[in-house]
Amino acid sequence: MLKNPKNLTLKQISAVRITLENFQAYGQLILPSPDGKAFDETDAVLKLDHGIPRFYIMRLEQRGKIFSKITRHNYCTQCLGSLNGKDWLMAVCPPSASNEPDISQMGAFRIPGDCFIKLEVGTWHAGPYFEHQVVDFYNLELSDTNIVDHFTYNFATNQNLKFEIIN
Repeated sequence: MLKNPKNLTLKQISAVRITLENFQAYGQLILPSPDGKAFDETDAVLKLDHGIPRFYIMRLEQRGKIFSKITRHNYCTQCLGSLNGKDWLMAVCPPSASNEPDISQMGAFRIPGDCFIKLEVGTWHAGPYFEHQVVDFYNLELSDTNIVDHFTYNFATNQNLKFEIIN
């Protein structure tokens, strides 16, 4: 139960520029590759076998960089990337058997607009966040991900916490 809803403890998380290496615990960073390249470990390894894949463009309006909830999908991977070269931010915790994310392993990333990320099955995530007025994102998940595979942990209710991603 929320102890003091008006006075949540704010924890700041510094966003770092995403790299192949520093994002491995959460999923994959996918960078441009030449046409005709054979499939290898640099390509997104997807898990979309629990339903109908959905690939769509979602439009998000500027929402600040403060969050108190984090979500995970236990049945599929999710791919996100911005359109029009816009940079963005994402906070993540690695997948775990627990119903609660391990905030000691939480990371925040600055993601440029020339790549995309694949979140591993079960990766906790908050975002996308950005400083632009509006950003369109392409999103690959299952058609019913947000109905049957959307598990959210509320830091405000459970731990009296909120987080701010800082650059």
